Formats: sequence, C-alpha cells, structure tokens
Amino acid sequence: MVSETLFFSAIHNSLLYWELKDMDSREIKSPADDLGTPASLELDGKSRKKLGVFFMESDNRPTAFGRGYTGGTTPVNIHGKPIADLSKTGGWIAAFFIFGNEMAERMAYFGLSVNMVAFMFYVMHRPFSSSSNAVNNFLGISQASSVLGGFLADAYLGRYWTIAIFTTIYLAGLIGITLCASMKIFVPNQDQCDQLSLLLGSCEPAKPWQMLYLYTVLYITAFGAAGIRPCVSSFGADQFDERSKDYKTLLDRFFNFFYLCVTIGAIVAFTLVVYIQIEFGWGAAFGSLAIAMGMSNMIFFVGTPLYRHRLPGGSPLTRVAQVLVSAFKKRHVPFTKSELVGLYELPGRHSAVKGSGKIPHTDDFSCLDKAALQLKEDGGDPTPWRLCTVTQVEEVKILIKLIPIPACTIMLNAILTEFITLSIQQAYTLNTHMGKLKLPVTCMPVFPGLSIFLILCLYYSVFVPISRRITGHPHGASQLQRVGIGLFISILSVAWAGAFERFRRGYAITHGYEFSFLTPMPDLSAYWLLIQYCLIGIAEVFSVVGLLEFLYEEAPDAMKSIGSAYAALAGGLGCFVASTINSIVKSVSRNPENKQLSWLSQNINQAKFDYFYWLLTVLSIINFCIFLYSAHRYKYRTEQTFEVKETDQNNPAEDT
Repeated sequence: MVSETLFFSAIHNSLLYWELKDMDSREIKSPADDLGTPASLELDGKSRKKLGVFFMESDNRPTAFGRGYTGGTTPVNIHGKPIADLSKTGGWIAAFFIFGNEMAERMAYFGLSVNMVAFMFYVMHRPFSSSSNAVNNFLGISQASSVLGGFLADAYLGRYWTIAIFTTIYLAGLIGITLCASMKIFVPNQDQCDQLSLLLGSCEPAKPWQMLYLYTVLYITAFGAAGIRPCVSSFGADQFDERSKDYKTLLDRFFNFFYLCVTIGAIVAFTLVVYIQIEFGWGAAFGSLAIAMGMSNMIFFVGTPLYRHRLPGGSPLTRVAQVLVSAFKKRHVPFTKSELVGLYELPGRHSAVKGSGKIPHTDDFSCLDKAALQLKEDGGDPTPWRLCTVTQVEEVKILIKLIPIPACTIMLNAILTEFITLSIQQAYTLNTHMGKLKLPVTCMPVFPGLSIFLILCLYYSVFVPISRRITGHPHGASQLQRVGIGLFISILSVAWAGAFERFRRGYAITHGYEFSFLTPMPDLSAYWLLIQYCLIGIAEVFSVVGLLEFLYEEAPDAMKSIGSAYAALAGGLGCFVASTINSIVKSVSRNPENKQLSWLSQNINQAKFDYFYWLLTVLSIINFCIFLYSAHRYKYRTEQTFEVKETDQNNPAEDT
C-alpha cells in the first residue's frame, strides 16, 4: 500500500518532492536540488502530465502539523500501548470471542425480523402490509445507520468500545420488546379476536401510545445493531497479523467462518426461537433473544485481554471535508503554475493520518489532487483546510471508488427483504408437513440458512478446488468474482419464485381457495419454496462474504469500519428499496374503479405476486449488467501498489 522508500544516511533532514511534466517535457520541481529520479505515475491521457514522488526518509525529522504516525496498522492493547508479544494476543482464539457476539446479534436480528411481522399482525392487530413495511423500515434503519457506528469507531472510540457500548444499547432494546410482549398493558385487548376477526380487521387495534412504545424499543434495538454491525467483522479481522505470509488465506477463512456464525444465529432464530414462541408465547421468545445477547456480551468482555486494537484515526468525515474544501479552493490552479512546489506528503515513514500507513498516489479523480497541490503562498505550516497530504487525498479517492460495488448489492438485499416477508405469506397457503411433523410457517426462512451452512462447509473442499482449475485464482475466485456469482444466482432465485408463484396461484384458484388465503392447501407442499430459498442462500454466501472481504482489504487503514459500513448501508438501502418498490407497485397496480386489486394484495390468492417477482427479475438483470461494468473498471489497490513499485524499479534513484 505504501510507496517504495529510499533512505539516505548522509541526509538528516528528509525532503519530499513532486516532479511535474507537461507535453513539452518542461519540469517544475521543488526548489531543492535533485537527489534522485522519481517514480513516475502517469496521469490521464488528456493531460499527458506525469507526477513523480520522492520519499527521502529520516526518523530524526519532525513531522508537519504536529502530526505523524508510523504505519498505522501497528496493533495496540486496550490502553493504546504497543503489544510487546503479539503471540499472546489475537489470532483465532480472540476471533472466537468476537464470533459469539456476532452470532447472538444475528440471532436477535433475524428473530425479530421473522417474528415481528406476525407479532404485529396477531397481537398488535396491524394489517400484514403495514406490519411488513414497519419491519422493513426497522431492518433498513438498523443497517443504513451503520455508517454512524463505523464513523464513531474509526474517528473516536475504536472498534472495541463501539461494540461494547452499542451491544449494551441493543440489550436494552431487546428487554423493552420483551416487556411489551409480556405485559398486557402494552398490547390491545385479545378477547373475542379469532382468525375471522383478524381477517376482517375487526379486532381492537393497538392504542397510539402502545405502538409508540413498541416502535421506540424496536428502533433502540435497531440503533444498537447499527453500532455493532460495521465493527464486528473488522474487529475480528484486526486480530490477524497482516505481516504474516498466510495473512490473505487467514483473512479469507475468517470471513467465511464469520458468516458461518451469522448463519448459525439465523438458524437458531428460525427454529429454536420460533419453537419457544409456539410453546411458551411471545414474551418467552423475545426474552430468549435478550438472554442470548446478554450472555454474548459477557463472553465478549471476557476476551478483552486477548484482543488486538487499532488506534482510531480521528474523524474520517473531517478529513474528507478537508480534501473537498482544499480541492475547491484550488480548483482554478493549473498543475503547471510557476508558484507550484509539488504535491504535499509528510517525509519519512510517517503518515499524517493516525492509524494509517502512507497510500501511494493514483491517477484517478485528478481534480482531487488539487487538495495536495503545495504552493509557495501556503507557507511552512499550512492548515489542512487548505493543503492536504497525498495519503489524505487518496483516502477520499478510495472511498469514492468503492461505492459502485456495494451499491450493486442493494438489489440483492431488496430481494432478501422481499423473501423474508412475501414468502411467509406464500407458506401460509401451503402444506408445511414433513411426514408427520408439521413445521411452523415462520420456520421456513431457516432453509436459506441451512443452504448457507452447507455451502460454507463445502466451500474449501468442493468449490475452491474446482473454481481454481477454471480461474487459476489461488482462492478459487477473486472477491469481485464471488460477488458477481452471487448476483447472478439471485436472478435465478427470484425468477424461479415468479414461476412457482404463478403455478401456486393458479392451483389455488382452480381448487377453490381463492378467498381462503390463510388456509393451507393440503396437496401442495411448501417445500417447493426450498428452491428459491436455497438459491438465494447460495447467492448470499458468495455476494456478502466476498463483499465483506473486499471492503475490508480495499478500505483505507483508518477507515476499515467505514468500509464495512458500506455493506451494511447497502443492506439498509435494500430494505428501503423493497418498501419503495412495494408502495409504487401497490399504487400503480390497484384500480378501485374496476375493483382491481394490487399485485401485493393481502389476499395472496387474488394478488399477482408472480408479476412482482418478475419485475424484480428484470431489475436484477439490469443491476447485474451495471455490476459487470463497475467490476471490469475497478483496479485492486494491491495491483496499483505493484505498478508503482514496478515503475520505481524501472526508474531507480541515483546512489549518493
């Protein structure tokens, strides 16, 4: 990640230069004498300019701005002190303590997502459509607001303390939901509210203050999840030594094991929690989630002496703002201005960004390079709101370049959200018996989890060897290839869902179930849904795991949590996109004058869910094409670093 460095022992004060060449080969340099030949980094073809960078280093030279931090990935203990013996900290043992926290958080998240729709419908007497939208909004807020958690972790608190604080908030929200389900004062009167009354909407509705209380504790839970989600995967990955020769392999296996824990949490939520709800009631079900979260918090804190930490790098949003403001102030300054000193960077091995190593210059978004243009008028101690380092500028470039990849997973997350709610409505009309065993409808989403569990278990023994022969990649497929495979499989999943729904609806009408949408059809098995469930589970394995690993490796050192928050943000936006599509489809497809029901009518046997699934298929195909274009244009940071070093070797510095 850091540019190749040259040391000159006879020089006590290091100098940083930038060389600028235009089409006439005219050179503009810093005033000092030549001490070497720069590593040229060619800009875009239009400008035909070249920028070269020198890093003449001396540990005795003071850093500018009063800042300067050594290669910012050095692990420290909880007190911020360097760890003397790394062998006693980190590694898989520390990671397993972190896995427990994520497993409980996912268990609570999926437990709420699958049970809250039914709770609002059967207990709070809300319509299915409004209950689904409320849960979609809860899921969306809990993921979209993960940027806040990532910001706090990278800027001020660090990942450990962010997790510690927000898991406590999460637990408080779960306790509040448990009280709502356990105490009669928080729910409407359940007397004389049978299934027919529910269908007719004649049950006593929840009072406004009761819904206000439920939404309050629900969004407290969402706020707690927002702080945990962007930090746990990054904090777990921090436990491995990036200087190790096996680091890439360890990181690849970590993210697979991490998602395996996510899957186990989901399976427990879809089975054990549902069983507790059926046997012991809503209060016991939500209470089990609170107990699991409390136990995982204790396990997480027990592992504190084993954790490796990264120092927070200060506000990343401030650094981004400084780059944008500086670039705007110098937007009219040409690269060939005579007062130009060069592009600014701290000398030596130190970075101006706490918690980060130096990042080599790249040619992308050259307009942002204006923020690092050092002019004579800037003086010896310029403010970062006027002059930024190259590393700071490159951080912003990286954040911008990363956006298209997680943005292309928004559609996948929208499909996942739709499957959680719509497929449960489908399952209510189908026979869920497995032999003599009758599975609850709310258990149906366990099957994607089981498919994910199976795929992850077979990943290294089956997929990697086969795909390695095809691609030649040591891990079977690159991170972006895995994301693309997942997006393609998601198209197959939603297309199958549309085909099966067309058959299911036709069967219901033919056999006289058109108006009985909560009555299961005994001759049509719910296990036809397994195909779409398993396909979307496989899609999730490839896309989400590949995306998490991609964002962690590609994000700047001091913005790892922000990078991970991109994935959660895509998940949250997927939920909002799902709600938005639902609202648009309901509005457009309904015609009260002709007594035409919407595609997403509460009576699924009269609705047209198949049309809706095919609409999602078309949108997914368009999204997949956009991803292929974005992935083709993306260049990994390791490739860019290699190119810089290769250029340095072709232009070696003169010996002194």
